Amino acid sequence: MRFLLTDEQREFARSLDALLTAADTPAAVRAWAAGDRAPGLALWRRLAEAGVFALAVPEAYGGVGPLPVETAVACGELGRHAVPGPVVESVAAAVLLAEAGGQAAREWLPGIADGTAVVSLALEAYGPYALDADAADAVLVVAGDELRLTAGAGEPTRSMDPARRLFRPGAGGEVLAAGPRVREAARAAGTWATFATAAQALGCGEELLRATVAYVKQRTQFGVPVGSFQAVKHRLADTLLGLEFARPLLYGAAVELAQGAPGAGAAVAAAKVAAGEAGYAAARTALQLHGAVGYTEELDLAWWLRRARPLRDAWGTPSACRARVLAG
Repeated sequence: MRFLLTDEQREFARSLDALLTAADTPAAVRAWAAGDRAPGLALWRRLAEAGVFALAVPEAYGGVGPLPVETAVACGELGRHAVPGPVVESVAAAVLLAEAGGQAAREWLPGIADGTAVVSLALEAYGPYALDADAADAVLVVAGDELRLTAGAGEPTRSMDPARRLFRPGAGGEVLAAGPRVREAARAAGTWATFATAAQALGCGEELLRATVAYVKQRTQFGVPVGSFQAVKHRLADTLLGLEFARPLLYGAAVELAQGAPGAGAAVAAAKVAAGEAGYAAARTALQLHGAVGYTEELDLAWWLRRARPLRDAWGTPSACRARVLAG
């Protein structure tokens, strides 16, 4: 059995990294947090052209998926570059609509695949909020066994990350589907949302570690780089170990999702715990080793620092994921 990414998957990651580096993503994140959606949506369209949002959409609806491993690769890169917008929600909405079927799938899935439709999602089992609903073309809500298309974004709620705006959708809207099939579709969508968030958390942690290593090589005390101090080396090593242990759990969960294994949900939950905790630990390390400069908004790294904890808790808190692992 092969446990490494293929050449094509690694090249896909490199191409996304090059695209996002050239796009000046931190500027798009700052604009998104300030309420200017134009740069972020322009970046969204470029990612769609690269095939990112087609990965979770079945071929019958204009996509190439579902491809969990490639989705992990893509979401990892998007997390590493702190791409704004309801990325995870659009991935989960694609799974939800594909599983539920019907007219709603035919209407929205092709748009999700080609990037012309930005979709946010709220599932009753994961809380009442839809991410960046004000920037979405559609906000889907599942409550019980009913799938609704809400009439508006709803009331906003502050987040720790200004570039992640949370909205509580209203109770009204068009009923798109109802019945036991919706409940099963929501369960699958929630698993994919947890999985994609884990990949983003891992990517976020990797970037925090990379930036911190670069910084401690430059910052000096007593005439030497602080990165030469043993305590700093130990802190960075512990951070690296956390991220390295999370990565195989993430890709193992991707394989189980691809195979439709009965234990895929528990594998995804385990990956989310590991990746979320490792990403948050990387944020704490980065904040401490950057010193006072780590608290400033002028430093681009602040956007990754603010995102690590929301990613740890979104689409399955550590305690909820641990309970799912124990339940099998």
